[in-house]
Order: sequence, then C-alpha cells, then structure tokens
Amino acid sequence: MNRLLALAAASTFTQALPGFHFQFPRDHASHPGYKTEWWYYTGHLAEPKGRTFGFELTFFRFGMTRAPLGPSRWRFGDLYLAHFAVTDEHQQRFSFFDRLNRPGLGLADANPEHFDVHNGTWRARELPDGRHHLRAREGDLAIDLVLKSLKPPVIHGHDGVSQKADCDGCASHYYSLTRLETSGILTLGRERLPVHGTSWMDHEISSNQLTKEQVGWDWFSLQLSDGAELMLYRLRLANGQVEPKSSGTYVRPDGSWVDLPLGTWSADGTSTWTSPRSKGAYPSGWRVKVPQEQLDLTVTPTVQDQELATGGPTAATYWEGSSKVAGTHAGKPVTGDGYVELTGYAAGGRPNL
Repeated sequence: MNRLLALAAASTFTQALPGFHFQFPRDHASHPGYKTEWWYYTGHLAEPKGRTFGFELTFFRFGMTRAPLGPSRWRFGDLYLAHFAVTDEHQQRFSFFDRLNRPGLGLADANPEHFDVHNGTWRARELPDGRHHLRAREGDLAIDLVLKSLKPPVIHGHDGVSQKADCDGCASHYYSLTRLETSGILTLGRERLPVHGTSWMDHEISSNQLTKEQVGWDWFSLQLSDGAELMLYRLRLANGQVEPKSSGTYVRPDGSWVDLPLGTWSADGTSTWTSPRSKGAYPSGWRVKVPQEQLDLTVTPTVQDQELATGGPTAATYWEGSSKVAGTHAGKPVTGDGYVELTGYAAGGRPNL
C-alpha cells in the first residue's frame, strides 16, 4: 500500500490555481509539472497575386506520469502531438496532418528553459530577437514563417487562471499573442509562394480543465481591421446548457484588454454544415455580439469543409477553420479574419483533456 501511495503521489500533476503570475519570455517555454500543454498558432496569409490561405500549426504535450523514469533512451513521461493544416481559400481545398511521438531519441520535445518545441521536423521556437519561427512540411505542403508580436501577451481570466468549471483546478493558465505580423514562404507542390499576413498564438497550461458533463466547446479568435481582437469560448454541457464559466476577452487596439463573462456576449449559429465523413452537424456561420463594446459581427467560414480527424490520446474529430469577419464596431464598418474551433459535434468529437 505504501508503494502504491508513493507512486500516486509521484504521478500527481500541478493544478492550475489562482495566484499564478506569468513572466515572459519564460512562460512561452514548457511547464512539465502540468499534465496538458499546447502551443496553438492559426493565421491568414496572402501571396503577391492575391491568393489567400489559412494555416494552423499546433503542438501538444501530454504528461503520462510524474513518476521517476528509468535509464532507457525510450523512457518517456510525456507524449507529443502536433496538427498542421492549410486552407487554400481560392481552390476551396483543406489539407491537414497530425503526428504523435514520444521524446525518446529526440523524436519530439518541449524545452522548459526557453521556447523551442518540435515534433519530428515540425518546429516552433523563439528567436533571439523575440520573434517566433514556425516550420512544418508534410509531402508537398510546407510553411516556413517568422512572426513578430505587435502587442504584449493577453492574460485570460482572473488572477492567473482561466476557469472552465466551478471546481478547484478545473482551469488553465492561458494567454494569447493576438496580433502577430507574419511573413515567410508557403510551399504548395512546386510553388514556393512568398506570403505575408497576421497570426494568433494561444498557449494553455493545465492538468484538469474539463468535467465529464462538458461535451464540447466553440472557440473564436477574431482580428478586426480597426486593430481590436476578440476571443470567446463556450463550453457546452450534456444537458444542452452552456457552462456558466464560459468566457471571453476583448483586446483594444492599444493592447489593453477586458474580461467578458458569459452573458456579456453571444455567438449564434446562422447555418449548419454536415460532414460527409463523420456525419457531424456543425454550426457554419455566426452572428457575434458584444453589446458593451458595441460589436456586431458576422463570421463566415472561407471553406465549409475544414474538419480534422486526429489520433493519439486526444483523438477527436472536430472542425477548425479559417473564417472572414464583417460588421460594425461602435457604429463603424469593420472587417477582419478569424479562426473558429468546434468540438463535440461528431462522434468522438470531444478531446480527452
């Protein structure tokens, strides 16, 4: 019994609790004491002739145990996943890939000292000048991008935590870089296209975010032409209701931000798209309103079919895609770009976090 208790204690992960203080650039790096961590890049690119693209490159670290590891080079306390996707908006084509690796023999890793995470040859890292460098290739599709943040990190929630349910540790330490000036090369087959655009980066750290009653979520990141940004997440419950801790953040053009509790905003679906593969019926188009910020926006996917079916310990079929934004802000017309993530609409559609 004592041995079992010792193993259980060694396997205990740090909980995301109030009082956490972010420090940058330190907190861009990995936090191995927590069970779950991801670095999430989405963005919008254009090439000189006007063709436009969306991209997604995400890295996940999942703690399997906190127990001491043996001497084998194949030992691992973490598993690493990654997703890479490109939306060709002119060709109405969506391509995605995923990877699962262990850290043994350098197959995947996330450095806890400075930001540098890779899964095979896919990599995201911080350069000495503070910019971020993304690189991924799969077959004849590749990105090689440099991103410069135009705003300081935005901390979501209160007192260092973004609460996801009304229980201790049902939360994450969550921040975003909401406006990243982006340039580099997008490779499509034999084409090497110089591209520029704007990206968004999320970094989320937790050990026990979701409860069994939460069946999925809708997440929005919107970048407006007047320099403002908006992040919203709505956690859906099995009883058809919405988790009261669902929340959002409005980011002003000057980089300051304000928390948006549930009830201060709405994001109503305007149509539906049904996947021919999973048969999942997803919302496809939204009316987003934030009355206190005088925001009234329409969000429209650039391609309807942007569904991913992934493997690994968080195996899920979900929709995440490039979208366009139009509407008004304080009575003035605005446009913009966005990404929307929808989980729990298809069978097996809720990641096991």
